[in-house]
Amino acid sequence: MTPMRAADTELRAARPRMANVAKKVSWSGRARDDPEPEPEPEPGEATPLLNGAGPGRPRRSRQFTHSSFLRIGQLSNIDLHDDAHELETEVSHQFPNEIPHNEKLLSLKYESLDYDNSENQLFLEEERRINHAAFQTVEIKRWVICAMIGILTGLVACFIDIVVEKLAGLKYKVVKDNIDKFTEKGGLSFSLLLWATLNSSVVMVGSIIVAFIEPVAAGSGIPQIKCYLNGVKIPHVVRLKTLMVKVCGVILSVVGGLAVGKEGPMIHSGAVIAAGISQGRSTSLKRDFKIFEYFRRDTEKRDFVSAGAAAGVSAAFGAPVGGVLFSLEEGASFWNQFLTWRIFFASMISTFTLNSVLSVYHGNAWDLSNPGLINFGRFDNEKMEYTIQEIPIFIVMGVVGGILGAMFNALNYWLTMFRIRYIHRPCLQVVEAMLVAAVTAAVGFVMIYCSRDCQPLQGNAVAYPLQLFCADGEYNSMATAFFNTPEKSVVSLFHDPPGTYNPMTLGMFTLMYFFLACWTYGLTVSAGVFIPSLLIGAAWGRLFGISLSYLTGSIWADPGKYALMGAAAQLGGIVRMTLSLTVIMMEATSNVTYGFPIMLVLMTAKIVGDFFVEGLYDMHIQLQSVPFLHWEAPVTSHSLTAREVMSTPVTCLRRKEKVGTIVDILSDASSNHNGFPVVENETDTMQVAGLRGLILRSQLIVLLKHKVFVERANLSLVQRRLKLKDFRDAYPRFPPIQSIHVSQDERECMMDLTEFMNPSPYTVPQEASLPRVFKLFRALGLRHLVVVDNRNEVVGMVTRKDLARYRLGKEGLEELSLAQT
Repeated sequence: MTPMRAADTELRAARPRMANVAKKVSWSGRARDDPEPEPEPEPGEATPLLNGAGPGRPRRSRQFTHSSFLRIGQLSNIDLHDDAHELETEVSHQFPNEIPHNEKLLSLKYESLDYDNSENQLFLEEERRINHAAFQTVEIKRWVICAMIGILTGLVACFIDIVVEKLAGLKYKVVKDNIDKFTEKGGLSFSLLLWATLNSSVVMVGSIIVAFIEPVAAGSGIPQIKCYLNGVKIPHVVRLKTLMVKVCGVILSVVGGLAVGKEGPMIHSGAVIAAGISQGRSTSLKRDFKIFEYFRRDTEKRDFVSAGAAAGVSAAFGAPVGGVLFSLEEGASFWNQFLTWRIFFASMISTFTLNSVLSVYHGNAWDLSNPGLINFGRFDNEKMEYTIQEIPIFIVMGVVGGILGAMFNALNYWLTMFRIRYIHRPCLQVVEAMLVAAVTAAVGFVMIYCSRDCQPLQGNAVAYPLQLFCADGEYNSMATAFFNTPEKSVVSLFHDPPGTYNPMTLGMFTLMYFFLACWTYGLTVSAGVFIPSLLIGAAWGRLFGISLSYLTGSIWADPGKYALMGAAAQLGGIVRMTLSLTVIMMEATSNVTYGFPIMLVLMTAKIVGDFFVEGLYDMHIQLQSVPFLHWEAPVTSHSLTAREVMSTPVTCLRRKEKVGTIVDILSDASSNHNGFPVVENETDTMQVAGLRGLILRSQLIVLLKHKVFVERANLSLVQRRLKLKDFRDAYPRFPPIQSIHVSQDERECMMDLTEFMNPSPYTVPQEASLPRVFKLFRALGLRHLVVVDNRNEVVGMVTRKDLARYRLGKEGLEELSLAQT
């Protein structure tokens, strides 16, 4: 058969214009998962690239024909854009002063995970050989892995907690002694300089390791793990190096006095631990322990990562049930009862491990009453009772939390856009982090200096009491808010007796900390937003309670109760979680009494916040241009069909294909995608062949690496037998095609793909609606969905990026542009 040739300049099949699609945009790249040649922007229309790689190219039109749907065999070797490619490479390395960025972009650097197993002959033969006892052994191994995930996550949390406590205590003691010394002598400016220098130095180290060693370790990691559980492979997100940088980075960020918490990054840390343990080896350390080989595939790995994320939440807040619900609400796309039990088990083990180790560390070996990194303490039920009259007040607090959360997210959005455009060099990112650390110290110092809120010392309630200009036996109340780790400040706002804080102190602290936390989230440091959000909310909630007691003269308005409600409202307004956050707050306070008001506050905050802008994590996922699939397709997308959203033409392979043809297709940069439909061999070159299966790029690379082919003359000979172990050994970092040498003689050999292809890939007719295609993709965790006509002939391919680029905007259904990164 003479292979059909298709030039690299072939355009996407023309689509009918839809009235409800508000904006048609051009493409400026090609997805690895997406078998799509590159249409070009209109003349003068430059699609902004995330790396500032250059302008769009002029567009050429082409008449639609049925034959453009399919390409079989060898592709054209002509590359019309060599010069442009060199120019893009040059410009991308020059770090332009400004990177043009548009939020309506979809990045092409992200690949999908293969959640759906490839049921080829090798897989089916292995599954048939496994008897009932072997399946029981596999199930026991799953439970063992979950226990190990819980133990290691708990130990990592202990390490972070103990090191932060030691280093932060040392820093606060040095600064306190210095301030006390210079209060008497004069010259407090030296104390300010010392505090700012200590903060900047510590944060500089934390920022350098993130910016220069592993940038994906920046932030809390929750958006990245949410994407991973959604089915997007974020580069380096579950590597051992990422875990090391994350742990060291979050310790340095908290000790450096930034407005951050150490709880959020625990979720990312748990996920990395789970990904590593479940594979029984470390590709970073090049160590294979020859265990858990059965779990070396995306399906199993992703389930364990959801268990790791839950264990991280459990260790952070002492909330095992909250961890399970977090994994369900924020992450996992696919769920079953067995998975729920395993995740709950991992969460419980994580909490127990943390609790046990910290109890020994604190000298109470059998006291297991502090289950998480942060413990909000027990609330006195007599003081904390609430009545029916307070329900409307709680709803009002939810509204305030939603509005403040929306303001926080909107400010952080514009700040993040500014960072993407102008602060993209690692050295600039480090300088910005140091600047924020110095400013945070300066703001704290000035506010403590200007405050005259003096309170009497009561026992050991305050860890580092600053007397400053207060009388003997008194301490500066503002100092307890700034001169502590954020976790301890939250607890003091919840539990300190009425009258401890001046309303002016709380108001000024809320205002300043709000802007500091907003500026800090998105820096190139490892840091979470949970605790700063709780601290802001607790401060204005306590102020709300004090104001209420002044207005009504009633004693039921305990400020600690309103601090708790304000904390829930602020956190709900920023991250927009409801179910898991309710349970986390209840478990962290050890009080079920407040289940209903917390739920009410969180739901109100979410509804109000969603009216203005989306949640912080969703916003950052969108700004990173990740092809994230939500639970449902856009509501107005029923008029779109698979024919209109699919990618064409499709590069297909024959069941018996020449090695040279396969190497050419895999090496061709213009067809850099991951799934190839396999069609029947046809003698008539004019007839389009019927679909017989689907084979992945990774599988073809393993076949080429192991030389699984025979000479053309001896097609009857048996090819070298491969086992699934050969594919699992190469997972997850399959070698690039450039690293595989194929001689000229081997190029003439033939490869039989029948045994290795998936003979039953999911397909849809081209008339299927977009919501139907979306449901298939989302529910089954697909990476490729083949579109066929009524004769079972391949007419297109749907991938994650084909679906994710349709989004409901202000003017109706939008189609996002694609950009290289």
